[in-house]
Amino acid sequence: MPTPHTTDTNRTVDIAGVGIGPFNLGLAALAQPLVSAGELTAAFFDRRPAFRWHPGLLLEESTIQVPFLADLVTLADPTSQFSFLNYLKLKGRLHRYYIREDFFPLRSEYSDYCAWVSEQLSTTHWGHDVRAVRPAPEQLRAATGARWVVEIDGQPDVFARNVVSGVGTDPYVPEDLAGALLASDSPRAIHSADYLPARAWLRQAESVTVIGSGQSAAEIYADLLGQAVANGTRVDWITRSPRFFPMEYTKLTLELTSPEYARYVRGLPMDQRDRRVREDRSLYKGISSETVNAIYDMLYRLSLSYDLAEHTTLRAGVSVRYARTRGDALEFDLRHDESGTQATHTTHAAILCTGYRSAQIPAFLEPARDLINLDPKGRFDLNENFAADDEGSLFALNADEHLISLNGPDLGMGPWRNSIVLRAITGREVYPIERSIAFQDIGGFGA
Repeated sequence: MPTPHTTDTNRTVDIAGVGIGPFNLGLAALAQPLVSAGELTAAFFDRRPAFRWHPGLLLEESTIQVPFLADLVTLADPTSQFSFLNYLKLKGRLHRYYIREDFFPLRSEYSDYCAWVSEQLSTTHWGHDVRAVRPAPEQLRAATGARWVVEIDGQPDVFARNVVSGVGTDPYVPEDLAGALLASDSPRAIHSADYLPARAWLRQAESVTVIGSGQSAAEIYADLLGQAVANGTRVDWITRSPRFFPMEYTKLTLELTSPEYARYVRGLPMDQRDRRVREDRSLYKGISSETVNAIYDMLYRLSLSYDLAEHTTLRAGVSVRYARTRGDALEFDLRHDESGTQATHTTHAAILCTGYRSAQIPAFLEPARDLINLDPKGRFDLNENFAADDEGSLFALNADEHLISLNGPDLGMGPWRNSIVLRAITGREVYPIERSIAFQDIGGFGA
């Protein structure tokens, strides 16, 4: 049972953010000028000690898949002090970045940029584990206007007029592969999210198998391949996808990351919308063409000096199921989906590049479940302001792929969504919100 609350306006904020990933961090950055001006109060909480973005995948040469303009703030406020360009300027790297002539920041640099922004803000609180968000008692609502009580482990409760969930996603492993993570003498198998801490022993393994075909799988395969060949060991790459799909990065397709495409997808019947979302995933969950070409060029160079069949295979259209542990190795059952042929694959280590998923309803929101609108599949049914409740005070970020397709997880659309959330909270359009950016007509006649 929740404890009684005294009326403490000093602990009441207009916005309480739970989770400080790129999307909530972007909201905090856009809200900071309002906080500094005394127009808004806000507090953002994360149980981690500091910001690090996918630390297990910060490979030295890897880049993010969106241009630097898709930072936390620029597409909402190009004049913001929290832009990536201002970060470069204050770090003394702007001219070097200009000479580099690459639109895409290094992944480690993007992570450092986000950490830098967090350090500039007065509203971020690290090491604060939010245990529950529950509706505020009527007495508290009447006294403070707070609609929610935010319970934080080891800290006083915070009373919030609005709550924004931005907890992100967790590594996902399909049931057919989950047994590999539990095999004896672990870790023989890891999720790709844990790659960097395991890289040293993976490079020494007699054989390694990369399972999956997204950008992370490609980068890890490329990272291991050269040394495996030089060491006389193996690295194999297997995916269920029919081929090693590249990301679709042509400009008319990029127009689908737009307000009008988000509106179009949201307006479809649920079955059509779910089908559209599945089809759209191939546009952004593939491999960058630069990485695909670099891997091919590496294979060609190595083939001049080595018999690559002794060191690597690449297999597409193959379903993989963990079978058993045999000695110091793992065995997987393989099935070629079109031909139906089957085989057993033995490897000493496996890297499961099987993506990420978000909980349908984060555990800390369970006390508020009765007030949350859900669709028939148990997913957030967010309104056009990205609020999940009828009152319009409980928002969810990056929990909307099923509603607006690739615009949900796209970093570049984060400032657009955050501008809408800020408008809903403040009652005014703090940052101009584009309604139409595409040259093409999206969504049929009269849409």
